[in-house]
Amino acid sequence: MPKYKPTLVVMVKEPRPGKVKTRLGNDIGMIESAWWYRHQSLSLIRNVVHPKWETVIAVSPDIEGQNSRIWPSELMRISQGMSGLGERMLKILDSFRVGPICIIGSDIPDVSKEKIDRAFKILRRNEYVLGPTFDGGFWLFGAKKIRKISKKTFTKVRWSSNYAFDDTIKTLETDRWAACDVLRDIDNGIDYDTIQKKTS
Repeated sequence: MPKYKPTLVVMVKEPRPGKVKTRLGNDIGMIESAWWYRHQSLSLIRNVVHPKWETVIAVSPDIEGQNSRIWPSELMRISQGMSGLGERMLKILDSFRVGPICIIGSDIPDVSKEKIDRAFKILRRNEYVLGPTFDGGFWLFGAKKIRKISKKTFTKVRWSSNYAFDDTIKTLETDRWAACDVLRDIDNGIDYDTIQKKTS
């Protein structure tokens, strides 16, 4: 049987003030928020590219993202679409015939190759892997793809809340899942101040 490389998909948005990281922008200003996101997402992409897996960028908005000069031109790009987050993640998962595949956001400063590698290793023994965040959400969702992923996955998930991780687990229709590293995503001014103090 042919051996397929795992796929890592990084979800990104065009860093336009007032269009990206708006909750953070309400606390620190929309221009500063967009500027931070641009540098953070590019740094994250550089940090996760590795020969062990194929790195793909899922862009939003679709047309602007596909034509953007911001993202590395050497990496494959796919469009996220215009639906809700759950529907967009399902679309990404369905875009690849075989797995394993992991999807991550682009606002998590502590993501590294080592953490991605651990997530893929977890998928050797499980159907799904999730990377929890401290606020009850998750920064990574991975699937082994040994069977077609149910359309019920991600339904009725209360996104942007401390229920998102638990709600997602309930939609998996299996107990063959495991968690990997717990990380902090940057959603508001408190998160931003925490990561600034950590790096200063």
